[in-house]
Amino acid sequence: MADTITFRPDEDARRALAVLTQDGTPVSTAVRAALIEAARVAAEGRLRAEAAALVDDEADRAEAAQVLRDMETLRAW
Repeated sequence: MADTITFRPDEDARRALAVLTQDGTPVSTAVRAALIEAARVAAEGRLRAEAAALVDDEADRAEAAQVLRDMETLRAW
């Protein structure tokens, strides 16, 4: 059984919920989907920031290039 969560929506949240439920989607379904989407967006943002930091990391890029060179010598053909 899932936990029950309650919240007090402000006016912006009420408007957003009205948009998400105008097609008859139950409030619980809309909130659940919005939470999952928000978590996905946050995770993507963290990954983008990490990737951007790695692009700017000269030492990491040099190491990656060395690994690629080392792997090239292991090719069978």
